[in-house]
Amino acid sequence: MQLKARKRWSIFILVVALPLYVMAAVTLMNWLDGRFGRQPIWIELMIYVGLGVLWALPFKRVFLGVGKG
Repeated sequence: MQLKARKRWSIFILVVALPLYVMAAVTLMNWLDGRFGRQPIWIELMIYVGLGVLWALPFKRVFLGVGKG
């Protein structure tokens, strides 16, 4: 993929897709709270960290070299 296309895709991912993913992650956590009750803080932290890393894995190739000239 060319650098110009990767830059455009990375902006789209960060401006549109990431906020949608955050809303989905918070909705998932609220559903888990409603279904199973409030989890200990360390479990919630592990879930949020896992979801935070999970979103970036499919887009690793898009973000490579975007900051370079």
